[in-house]
Amino acid sequence: MSVDPNISSFDESVCFDLELIRRYEGRGPRYTSYPTALQFSDKLTEEDYLQNALASNASGVPLSLYVHIPFCHTLCYYCGCNKIVTRNQGRVSRYLENLYREIDMQAELFDSSRVVEQLHFGGGTPTYLDESQLRDLMQKLGNAFNLDDSDDRQFSIEVDPRTVDEDGIRLLTELGFNRLSLGIQDFDQLVQEAVNRKQNVAEVSALLNASRDAGFKSISFDLIYGLPKQNVASFDNTLDAVIEMRPDRLAVYNYAHLPQRFKGQRMINADDIPAPETKLEILDRTIHRLAQAGYIYIGMDHFALPEDDLVAARRDGTLQRNFQGYSTHRQCDLIGVGVSSISSIGNVFSQNSVTTMEYESRIEEGRLPVHKGVIVDDDDLIRADVIQSLMCYDELLFDDFDADHEVEFRTYFEAELKRLPPLVDDELIDVSPQGIHIKPKGRLLLRNIAMIFDRYINDSQNDNRFSKAI
Repeated sequence: MSVDPNISSFDESVCFDLELIRRYEGRGPRYTSYPTALQFSDKLTEEDYLQNALASNASGVPLSLYVHIPFCHTLCYYCGCNKIVTRNQGRVSRYLENLYREIDMQAELFDSSRVVEQLHFGGGTPTYLDESQLRDLMQKLGNAFNLDDSDDRQFSIEVDPRTVDEDGIRLLTELGFNRLSLGIQDFDQLVQEAVNRKQNVAEVSALLNASRDAGFKSISFDLIYGLPKQNVASFDNTLDAVIEMRPDRLAVYNYAHLPQRFKGQRMINADDIPAPETKLEILDRTIHRLAQAGYIYIGMDHFALPEDDLVAARRDGTLQRNFQGYSTHRQCDLIGVGVSSISSIGNVFSQNSVTTMEYESRIEEGRLPVHKGVIVDDDDLIRADVIQSLMCYDELLFDDFDADHEVEFRTYFEAELKRLPPLVDDELIDVSPQGIHIKPKGRLLLRNIAMIFDRYINDSQNDNRFSKAI
């Protein structure tokens, strides 16, 4: 990806235009992949995955590894993740046994010379696992894959602050993790009671300080706006605490209330959810306050301090969007292990079985738990690069794109270019002889802009399978 560091879009400013946001309000993909998960189907077979995984070794590109730990001790009512709330250690042990088998099966497909530069534990709650289980899992991964042991590695883990103390933080450092993502969501007591997740500022601050003392390179907080009982003033108080602690990164997500899909959300009183205009005001205040505090708006829902790797990757052309949001090391093949995990290997996306029963059954039969996916074609690859460029860099340069893909952008996307003038008129983008540049008013509407180039979407912006664009 070629990036011109001198173009105006790299002033990294963002303009919150309420009238435009309301006008473009609708639903659309988050573009953590292209094609998106809605195009995954059971036509993708285990044999398809095996062939593509083996063929990928010819590229020699490094690996990224995602490990899904679905277990939680308690239910957070807002959560839409694939999780299992249990204290049954027998169930956990069976899952880990099958996870180890999958790790072995996956490792056999990839050359040992391919270094795992990125590792991410997600959930659920990865720190649900005790010290012995975490040690065994990391040893298993180290025996199966060539894990990077250099200072450049990016090994991250999602942490529920309620499950870890200072000794636990030191353990994670010892095991090789150097990045943390702390699930905060909101510090307001009424909000925490409404979503069944209680944690106080002092505990999180102590954990943050312990993590810094232990040598973690990057610490991220997750926040959610739109939760029950939230209002502008209460979220301002949460931002006060967060800004004082100054994590390296922030992900600020919009709460999507979908009780028909997620049973836990049925415990939330819908009347307690803030009105749409209140949610937008919270978002506006959040963007403004984080900018004042020195954070750079990366895109979508991600913010980072100027010295963070995400900012450097945005400027040097190695930023990407994948199933963990924005990340660096764009060149890696991604292997997902565990229930519902998604892999991106060469030209194939593959998702594992989404229920533990099916996941474990397939592995116990000696098969990889390939559930669904898609083999991308040449057109998908071209469109994926367009969408990545817009979502990651706020620009697309025609000449560079033509050289990378051996196509003439303005001819290939003639129909899509004809749909851009309304976005130009609304000052979301500029279209020049050099390329497409997203303006400050368009940075909050990246999904709407990217959807122009999505061949699977016509007039389905309000398709309720998607979350709201804002």
